[in-house]
Amino acid sequence: MNLNLVLIAMILALLIPFYEAWRNDNIWQKMLALASISTKSAIIVLVVSVLRDDWMIGVVAAIVLSVGNAGLMLLANVIKRLGDI
Repeated sequence: MNLNLVLIAMILALLIPFYEAWRNDNIWQKMLALASISTKSAIIVLVVSVLRDDWMIGVVAAIVLSVGNAGLMLLANVIKRLGDI
């Protein structure tokens, strides 16, 4: 029962950046909110993989943690440069 409460709290914490991305028009703020969502969802997947004792899911979550945000920041830089032209 405690683990269900932890997962529910993690999902509720995941909703905070959604509100920030919806409220703000600055592209950098939106990208940071999306990066936060990516990181939090990867942490949730890591918790689920530990609970299920499935290391393959954990490997995917570790890859998302290490590589996922870099691609998002590159995309934000491209969008910013397109706006500067």
